[in-house]
Amino acid sequence: MLGEAVAVMRLLWQGGSQSHHGTYFTVENARLYSLPPEPVPVMVAAAGSKAAELAGRIGDGLIGTAPSKETVDAFTKSGGKGPRYGQLTVCWAPDEAKAVQTAHEIWPNSALPGELGQELPTPAHFEQATQLVTPEKIKEEVVVGPDASKYLAKIDEYVQAGFDHVYLHQIGPDQEGFIRFCQREILPQYVSQARAA
Repeated sequence: MLGEAVAVMRLLWQGGSQSHHGTYFTVENARLYSLPPEPVPVMVAAAGSKAAELAGRIGDGLIGTAPSKETVDAFTKSGGKGPRYGQLTVCWAPDEAKAVQTAHEIWPNSALPGELGQELPTPAHFEQATQLVTPEKIKEEVVVGPDASKYLAKIDEYVQAGFDHVYLHQIGPDQEGFIRFCQREILPQYVSQARAA
């Protein structure tokens, strides 16, 4: 289904009136009237080898939410040549206890095990499942608090797995504090490494 959806998007970016009759989608005389100057790169998210292989075949890049070398390898082995983005979920706060509380309150689904966090059909099911998530489990699954070394170590896991871009998904309302923290504590590490290279 995803492969066909990407094919339909690429068809529409060719301009003009387009039709498609596929297994999952039927498009009749569709047209984009405001085409982008260049086709939009399609980044495909993958959490396992099978999805990463598909991403390598149909996508212009990969998005992963875990530092999995197997996922990156499957993407590249199936022809993936684009950027590899890793999403690292974090919750910065001036103290760890506040960060754990915020993440537990706002984003408990980050600690749902396995495919449970991807396969539940409704928000009500997510609410039910996340009642089982404890603050301790949040600390295991999310980088929390003000200790830059934890962030840097986790970023390095993504780099070692083969991701060439890592973006930090900050949970919580203090986005400005998080950005200042990154500016002071995280980015200088990578600027100095880039200069040394």
